[in-house]
Amino acid sequence: MKIKLINPNTTQAMTDSILDAASRCKLPDTEVYAVSPKCGPDSIECFVDEYLAVPGVLKEIIDGDRKEGADAYVIACFGDPGLKAAREITHKPVIGIAEAAILTSGLLAPSFSILSVLDRSVRITEELVYSYGAERRCRSVRATGLSVLEFDRDPAAGMAALRREAEKAVREDGAECILLGCAGFVDFVAELREALGVPVLDGVVPAVKMAEALVGAGLTTSKVNTFKKPETKEIKGFTMFEEEDLKF
Repeated sequence: MKIKLINPNTTQAMTDSILDAASRCKLPDTEVYAVSPKCGPDSIECFVDEYLAVPGVLKEIIDGDRKEGADAYVIACFGDPGLKAAREITHKPVIGIAEAAILTSGLLAPSFSILSVLDRSVRITEELVYSYGAERRCRSVRATGLSVLEFDRDPAAGMAALRREAEKAVREDGAECILLGCAGFVDFVAELREALGVPVLDGVVPAVKMAEALVGAGLTTSKVNTFKKPETKEIKGFTMFEEEDLKF
């Protein structure tokens, strides 16, 4: 089984952390590998960042199918950028880490809160929760006030911010599970679990385990209607794609 992890931003250190988390949780005979697109933002914190990241994500899905023999994909950004589009261009399972974390939390606790990065990122995350029909279980989306790259530069300050907001979520908001709303938070899971005494999910690990389960069960994405291949049409200006890439 071969699972491709796609970090939609271009920061290699984050890609490395994602791969490390996946490598520690995977089955012994599962191969995991992680990539960043060749183009896109170095972090994803607003709508523009998300939309600019999508073409690079789709290119990695196409390459995984046609050149690399991937069996499943994990989109490792909590905004799940390009997730539905990715399901249109491959029949193989594609898992977004936000969707995976939200679904898994329902098996562990009746409610959850999400810890995000900047204040402006809160609305994006709230809309995602609504899109997955999980608003009744979501107690809050809290911002740490730090950017994605600030977490990378000063992990100690990042951990302090996460713990502060997580404790408020549990104590003030009634959350019984904490979801870390950024793939770059994978290194903070164990310490937060110990400090809080509630389940803490990063998204990457649940997504990898779901991908393994779906591939192992022989399940693929439905192509009856919504996620069937895109209609053939002329597409101009995307020089990152080879001519054959956009022929589905």
